[in-house]
Amino acid sequence: MPDVFTAANGFELPTIGFGTFKLNGSDGSEIIARAIDTGYTLIDSAFNYENEGAVGRAVRRASTDRGKVVVTSKLPGRHHAYDEALATIEESVYRTGLDHLDLYLIHWPNPKVDKYVEAWTALIEARRRGLVREIGVCNFLPEHLDRLHAETSVMPVVNQIELHPYFPQEETLAYDRAHGIITEAWSPLGRGNDLLTNPVITGIAERVDASPGQVVLAWQVARGALPLPKASSPERQVENLEAPSVTLSGDDIDAITALGRPDGRINDQDPATYEEF
Repeated sequence: MPDVFTAANGFELPTIGFGTFKLNGSDGSEIIARAIDTGYTLIDSAFNYENEGAVGRAVRRASTDRGKVVVTSKLPGRHHAYDEALATIEESVYRTGLDHLDLYLIHWPNPKVDKYVEAWTALIEARRRGLVREIGVCNFLPEHLDRLHAETSVMPVVNQIELHPYFPQEETLAYDRAHGIITEAWSPLGRGNDLLTNPVITGIAERVDASPGQVVLAWQVARGALPLPKASSPERQVENLEAPSVTLSGDDIDAITALGRPDGRINDQDPATYEEF
């Protein structure tokens, strides 16, 4: 297993991060701060999660040095226009109470609106101004990434996509790898499905003496994807953080990948047509 994931420009991320969707207010902030002090150094948030303030408070309260924590947020689809995008990025920084964000992503391409290239130029400018250290995207298909490069000559350092055993994303994962883009996985353990009770997963977990969740997260890392699980309990936070140390065989990885389904998306959110604002 790799110790870090590295983008084409040398930007490095740990092999596992911490998701914060629905972790809001003081309770959410305490959970996030605990995760940071447990050892998570990549924290994922978004403007639309309405918890950038809780994330920033957690970073300030945690005993971990600020310089070691990569704080991420995302641009919502309703603000893809250039000036709106820049103002929204500034607002994200202000909400956190930090002096900059470490990684900022376009949340969805929204191809029908067709302003994602305009939004990307705003992220490039935000990086130039020092509002953010690095920039990337979420849910972009290879065709969207090709267009970003063709029109701006700048590729994202990260592409965060839905990725789990029922939806292994082999094409996009291979594209990202070939172009030096770090693939992050949202909903890496599935969400509301039977993934963690699947006999293939539980059988491997029993054999390698790990939990089903650890097996799935280890499968993500072994394939070159950076999972972003969310966990509220201290025990689960530790369990997930230790998952990259679980060793899977090539046959294990292939067996889990074979669980993929044509309709494996959790909510049928195909970036070619799906719009989120």
